[in-house]
Amino acid sequence: MNYQAILENIQEAMAPEFGKGRVADYIPALANVSPNKFGMAIQLIDGTQFKIGDANENFSIQSISKLFMLQLVMRNVGDMIWTKVGKEPSGDAFNSMVLLENEKGFPRNPFINAGAIVTTDMLMSNSKNAADQFKNYMRLISNNPSVDFDMDVAKSELGTAHVNFALAHFMKSHGVINNPIDALIDIYCKQCSMSMNCVDLATASLALANKGYSAICNDSVLSERNVKRINAVMLTCGTYDSVGSFAYRVGLPTKSGVGGGIVAIVPNVMAISVWSPELDRFGNSYVGTAALEMFTTITKLSIF
Repeated sequence: MNYQAILENIQEAMAPEFGKGRVADYIPALANVSPNKFGMAIQLIDGTQFKIGDANENFSIQSISKLFMLQLVMRNVGDMIWTKVGKEPSGDAFNSMVLLENEKGFPRNPFINAGAIVTTDMLMSNSKNAADQFKNYMRLISNNPSVDFDMDVAKSELGTAHVNFALAHFMKSHGVINNPIDALIDIYCKQCSMSMNCVDLATASLALANKGYSAICNDSVLSERNVKRINAVMLTCGTYDSVGSFAYRVGLPTKSGVGGGIVAIVPNVMAISVWSPELDRFGNSYVGTAALEMFTTITKLSIF
């Protein structure tokens, strides 16, 4: 299959889709990102790479970081993670407190804010420096030693993190959170600020497409057992409260972020990353979703 030609066709077809979403202006540092950016990268499991557009331009990965934090914590504690966070879709906004209150501080899944705060707390409990451990893990799996936090974005998020502080305090009142709240939310905002590009993200996601093995790292990054579980949670929980429509349109395990990035997995074939900052009403990239839908339609690589 000529993946480069397919990507170029998708890039041309996306032109009419711009202007239908809006950037994540509730985070001040993201409000000024150009809405017309578009990049896409494919990483095949043998290491072959294809890319188009702004695939080498860095952006804030935001909630995509939750996917990699989940991996790192599962590497450290295994299935113990599920004693603190669930595996079910929430059906509510990613920062909603409604279910959390009804379910006594136990978050539905690790991809909503409450669940991601819990996984970050678990890493803090098992690491001398959780922020550095996360950063070093991202550098390892992306094969890019320059990957780092965007401290301007991190500070901007921390200054508007009132709901995340509320979520953390509520969970701590139920004994779910172990570490000091201020330090926890500081690290959480740093991980969300991680600055990467489509090539980095497709490379970092490669192990999820190949039973845990990354041809780029030349090593098994994850166990096959954990890959199965992580991909399942991505499919059912990875795109906020639009997982049903996303599975209907795209049909791949996916994780999105309000920075406009999306990573998607074609098991045993490839990892895909796409970036376009305009978001739909659920917080997923409008153009990125359309691009992935076109990709799976053309290639017939949906898992369904």
